[in-house]
Amino acid sequence: MSFTPPRRYWLTGASNGIGASLAEEILKTGAHLAVSSRSVASLKVLSQRYPGQVLVVAGDLTNSQTVREIGEQIAQCWGTLDTVILNAGTCEYVDVQQFDSSIVEHVVRTNLLASGYCIEAALPLLRAGIAPRLVGVASSVTYLPLPRAEAHGASKPGLRYLFESLRIDLALEGIEITVVSPGFVETPLTAENVPVALSWPADKAARHIFAELKNRQPEIALPALFMAALWPLPKIPNQGKLAIGKRMVRSNPPIKDQP
Repeated sequence: MSFTPPRRYWLTGASNGIGASLAEEILKTGAHLAVSSRSVASLKVLSQRYPGQVLVVAGDLTNSQTVREIGEQIAQCWGTLDTVILNAGTCEYVDVQQFDSSIVEHVVRTNLLASGYCIEAALPLLRAGIAPRLVGVASSVTYLPLPRAEAHGASKPGLRYLFESLRIDLALEGIEITVVSPGFVETPLTAENVPVALSWPADKAARHIFAELKNRQPEIALPALFMAALWPLPKIPNQGKLAIGKRMVRSNPPIKDQP
C-alpha cells in the first residue's frame, strides 16, 4: 500500500480575516501548512492547536531578504510546496485634500512588490511539488475605480496582471495559477460601510475559496452575484464610471485599515 504524503501549503496573511479562516480549512484536511504574517502570537496558537502540521514562518513580507529566509526555512524543513496562497495585503484610504504619496508606496509595496518576493521564493519549491498551484488574492477594485481607493486600486490590478502573465509563462511547467477576486468580506470596516447583503463572513468566504481550489478553478470570485454585477463595469464609458463613483463618496474622513 503506497503512502501519500500530506499536501504542503504556504499561506501568507494567515493571522486574521480570510487568511485565518482559510488556515483552519486547510489544516482540517490534515495538510501541512506554513503560515506567514507580521504577527507571531496567533500563528503560534494555531501551531499548538494542530501539532505537527503547522510551520510558523512569520516576518515582514515587504522585506525581500526576510522572504528569501522564509523560503530557505521552508526548503530546509520540507523541500517542496504543493500550493502557495498569497493572501497578505493591506488597504489604506487616500485623503485627496492631504494627498500622501507614502500611502501609495506602502500599499503597492505590501500588495504587489511583496507578492513578487514571495513568488521568487516559492517557485523553486513549487517546481518540486505535486500538482503545484500558485494562488493570488486580488480584489473587486480591478473592475471599477472607487473613491479614496487610489492606492489599493493601483496595486491590485497590477497583482492580477502579474498572476495572469504567470499563468501563461508557467503553463508548460504544469504550475497552475488561480486568481481570487473577493468582493466585500465582513470586517469592522465593511460593517460600517457595506450593506450586509453585499458582504460575506470571512469563514464563509474561506470555505468557498478552499472548495473552489479543490476544483482547480483559474478564477474564484465571491460573492458570486455581486462580482457578476461588477464584471461588465470596465466597459462602461468614463462618464458612467464617474457617476457611479461619485455616489459612493462620503464627506467623513477616510479610515485606514491596519495591515
